[in-house]
Amino acid sequence: MEVYVLFAVFVTGLIIGVPVAVTLALSSLIYLVLAGIPLVVMPQKIYAGMDVFVLLSIPGFILAGNLMNRGGITNRIIRFANALVGWIRGGLGLTNIAASMLFGGITGTAVADAASIGGVMIPGMKKAGYPADFSAAVTAASSTVGPIIPPSVPMIIVGALSGISVGKMFMAGAIPGILMGLAMMVTCYIISVRKNYPRQKWEGFGEVGRSFASAFWALAMTGLIIYGLLSGLATPTETAIVASAYAFVVGAFVYRELPIREVPKVVVDSAISSAAILSLVGFANVFGWILVSERIPQAIADGVLSLTDNRILVILIINILLLFVGMFMETIAALIILFVPLLSLAQAVGIEPLHFATFAVLNLMIGLTTPPVGVCLFVCAGIANLQLTPVVRAIFPFLLTNILVLLAVSYWSPLATWLPSILMP
Repeated sequence: MEVYVLFAVFVTGLIIGVPVAVTLALSSLIYLVLAGIPLVVMPQKIYAGMDVFVLLSIPGFILAGNLMNRGGITNRIIRFANALVGWIRGGLGLTNIAASMLFGGITGTAVADAASIGGVMIPGMKKAGYPADFSAAVTAASSTVGPIIPPSVPMIIVGALSGISVGKMFMAGAIPGILMGLAMMVTCYIISVRKNYPRQKWEGFGEVGRSFASAFWALAMTGLIIYGLLSGLATPTETAIVASAYAFVVGAFVYRELPIREVPKVVVDSAISSAAILSLVGFANVFGWILVSERIPQAIADGVLSLTDNRILVILIINILLLFVGMFMETIAALIILFVPLLSLAQAVGIEPLHFATFAVLNLMIGLTTPPVGVCLFVCAGIANLQLTPVVRAIFPFLLTNILVLLAVSYWSPLATWLPSILMP
């Protein structure tokens, strides 16, 4: 009885628009009361969910991204991306995607990418003659690459949940992230040719060199993060702190666009964003503990395996489930609640944990651009001053492209596992 009330309260909260963290907390609290479980369990499980060393890297990466963004990174990355691909038909759309791929290697979050890149690119594309809905759709779709290319906040969460090396998770996302970006570029180019969208003038290799030199210190941050992880010189948490210090030095003293007086505000904003994520982790841990105590994960696995134990069909079922959940639930909450039970199901049919973790994260990233709860859709539609409906229509070809990449990664494991096996054996 209590578990039915748990799900009823949770689903009702999502439907009426209550924040996911509040919905998780409220439904868990009501369950504990009805089940007669001492309420002291709730703060214990909240703390246990957040008391994971690797989660300390989340505030560090968020702070590093905010410092670099405030310190002049966005315009420099866009300039470099535009020098590379802006001269092709639909060049500003391609620039948008390329900038997201480069920018995602610094922030690790899709929403930060959508807001930062979108704030510059959407008005610029509209001014250059691109339709507003296409401009918003390209920005929203490409922002999902950010949490796939390392560093990645969702992959840090997965590492904390499963014990998989965060470094290996980061490396596993590199090839799928690049594939997503390239596939969206092809889609953007085809649409631009068919609709005769404009292109920029070729500025020559001199501009490519100058723009690269301008963006070098920003791009080098990704290299710093990856080197720290691959060399074994630093844990993900230590790497995040070093990246924050690097971002401060570059923004304040190299680019000189980060005023010292604004650093406290950036720190406070980063702390608020981190607190929101970690509180969600804590509440979701309580919810997840309740599911485990009610044997819901085992019931899910048994239910699917009673239908089929065919690996191909199980992967398809998992993907459909995650795509559906991603349409309604915030990514981190979905990972904490569903990852462990679905991992058990995946392992039961011989899917390697690193492979499963990669396509699970990729799947939920696509959810950020699907209605009704696609956060990146709302951000980009707001910047473009549009209703959600035209942006949803315009993003459909990019969604289809990303789903094709998802299926490739899901069914051919080397796309996820080859790079970690070479770099981190």
